Amino acid sequence: MEDLKNTEFMNYVAGKWSPCASGRTVPNINPANTDDIVGHFQASADVDGAAAVAAAQAAFEKWKATPISKRAQILFRAADYLEAHASQFAEELTREEGKAVGLSRDEILRSAQTLRFYAAEGQSFTGETFPNDDPDMVVYSQLEPLGVVTVISPWNFPVSIPARKIAPALIMGNTVVFKPSSDAPLSGYRLTEAFVEAGIPDGVLNFLTGPAAAVGPAITESPYVKAISFTGSTQAGEQIHRSVGLTTRTQMELGGKNPLIVLADADLDKAVDLTVKGGFSLTGQACTGTSRVLVDAGVKAAYTEKLLAKVKTMKIGSGLEPGCELGPLATARQLDNVLSYIAVGKSEATHLYGGDRLMEGGLAKGYYVSPAIFTDVTQQMRIAREEIFGPVIAIIEVDGYEDAIAKANDTEYGLSAAIATTSAAYAHRFAKDIQAGTVKINRTTTGNLINAPFGGLKRSSTSTFRESGRIGLEFYTQIKTVYRAA
Repeated sequence: MEDLKNTEFMNYVAGKWSPCASGRTVPNINPANTDDIVGHFQASADVDGAAAVAAAQAAFEKWKATPISKRAQILFRAADYLEAHASQFAEELTREEGKAVGLSRDEILRSAQTLRFYAAEGQSFTGETFPNDDPDMVVYSQLEPLGVVTVISPWNFPVSIPARKIAPALIMGNTVVFKPSSDAPLSGYRLTEAFVEAGIPDGVLNFLTGPAAAVGPAITESPYVKAISFTGSTQAGEQIHRSVGLTTRTQMELGGKNPLIVLADADLDKAVDLTVKGGFSLTGQACTGTSRVLVDAGVKAAYTEKLLAKVKTMKIGSGLEPGCELGPLATARQLDNVLSYIAVGKSEATHLYGGDRLMEGGLAKGYYVSPAIFTDVTQQMRIAREEIFGPVIAIIEVDGYEDAIAKANDTEYGLSAAIATTSAAYAHRFAKDIQAGTVKINRTTTGNLINAPFGGLKRSSTSTFRESGRIGLEFYTQIKTVYRAA
């Protein structure tokens, strides 16, 4: 494991690795062991953001005119670079974010697959020709890039989320300003490095790190920025959305309070497995993570008993340890937030298990919390309504399918939802009745294909343009309709 505590990582602007204007840096801390510093990153400010936007604007016309096959070649080479360094990058991802190293490796490989997908799909994403009654006229639409696109990504999937934003932006001819989360900047640096090694022209992709309050306005409110793709909290996304004008396109993927419905006919062992994987496999730090389990009254006792037995056997520790099932929370701020919600839960509902700060042995230097389970949760309780983003499950009793759907939909969010049932009829009804952008039947609320659309409803998304899949290219293009004399 490479010692990075004295390594300073630079911004990448206008084709050069360089420090921020102030020269200040911020340490990147391993949440499993706070003694481990995973490099120092630039504390950029508005002047640095403005420089990145200017570089992207200057590079746009030439990149737009670059043949799409050459743009695709760069994406393919970047994918090769990620794959060739998957083991190293996975270890680094785990050190800065905390997830199990196997999941980190899967994320690196998935990101390479995403780059290849868009390199191929972008080359066949074209306009249409429209039939008309005038034999002397041809009518068709053509797609064009927007210009400078800002990508702001979170720390929980620090490679795969920016990859699915940056790849379609680049293949369609846009230039990019990329700011990763300050809580997992090394993974974003490595993704940028992959494009640099692949030969991306100067200014086409610009990378900078720093606090959102200092950098954000310069890279979102500039008149040169034509689109913003953001994944993060609903509060932050709404603030960005309100701050920009009508000529700036926004794509916001935000929070969730995702339900898993367990009907009376469900396979309870399967339902428990879905709960644990959906709610705890990423330490609950996924926007699509399971946080509410709506269980039919007839099977609630049996389900709860099985869930407790399963959770009590979970191995908690560093993501670098073999067999780790629950890693640390990503930051001290996350730790404090989750512990505060657990305290709220204890005052509202029946506390069944967990929720303790773990300080034994090697866990003492990390941000560890045991998985928490609450029952007798009602719709009005905060732990049933607010996004916690941690390993906390709220069990809500329901009386049949209709009650379950009503309670599942009684939320301001609509990102992901799942049902456990052996009934084909209920499965079909659920797909129609649930108010969520991602619908899972006997599957976890987490996870999505790179070639399928992803996005939420209600306050989970702007619900304008979807990410992922072929449709994910639409956000990065504008349409002109051409009427031409034949």
